Amino acid sequence: MAVHQISVFVENKSGTLLRVLDLFKDAGIQLIASMISDTVEYGIYRIICSEPLRAYDMLQNAGISASMSEVFAITLDNTPGRAADAVRVLTGEGIGISYLYSFLLAEKGILVFRTDDAEKTNRVIVEKKLGSLDDEALQALV
Repeated sequence: MAVHQISVFVENKSGTLLRVLDLFKDAGIQLIASMISDTVEYGIYRIICSEPLRAYDMLQNAGISASMSEVFAITLDNTPGRAADAVRVLTGEGIGISYLYSFLLAEKGILVFRTDDAEKTNRVIVEKKLGSLDDEALQALV
């Protein structure tokens, strides 16, 4: 199980991010979570949203450089230390985490991440009952 994440490449100049956000606003697509990691010249704006396939098409049609990928999302009890516990399970199985971000939704912690071995990660999530989410399950929490 996985959720679709959109990664948008945005230049580090005034108005670039606003253009992307206005497209989402005008299309009525809800941002669920987002984060920007930046370099000197550009940023990578990672987005989890209500309609990822439509959002991706919208960005492509607007000429904005974007990609879509599947990432893992798991639910956590809203208790300090639960993210550490989940990461400990994954790394204890020899899984490397490429990046990770988290947010709260419907009184649950949501951990979104990409790993170096998707097949093994999926197996561990199921075996360890880590509360995996897909697009539909995530949308139901919104």
